[in-house]
Amino acid sequence: MRTIDVCGEGELPPGEVAVVEDDFVGRIAVFNVSGELHAIEDRCSHQRAWLSEGYLEEEDCAVECPLHASSFDLRTGRPSTPPAIAPVRVFRAAVHDGVVRVELDEATG
Repeated sequence: MRTIDVCGEGELPPGEVAVVEDDFVGRIAVFNVSGELHAIEDRCSHQRAWLSEGYLEEEDCAVECPLHASSFDLRTGRPSTPPAIAPVRVFRAAVHDGVVRVELDEATG
C-alpha cells in the first residue's frame, strides 16, 4: 500500500474538497463531510466532468456532477441518479500526523 499526501488537516474544513493527482490513478477528490473524509475518482463516469466542481450534498454524503446532475455516493462511488450508471472508484482517506492522506492499494497503483 502507498499513500498520497493531499494537504494539511486544517486546509480541508467540513464542507470543502481538495484535489490531488496521482500518476497511476489520475485526479482524486477528497471531501470533508461533517468531519469525515471521503476520497473518490474525480471524474464523472458519464461524461468525465470534474466531480470536485460539483455540489456537495452533505446530508446524503454525495456529490452532484456539475454537468448533468448525476449524484454519486461518496462512500460507495455508486451513482444514485441518472444519467450516470457506472460507479467511480473510492479510496480510503485519513489524517496521519496532521496531514490528509489517500491510501492506494496495489491494485490501484
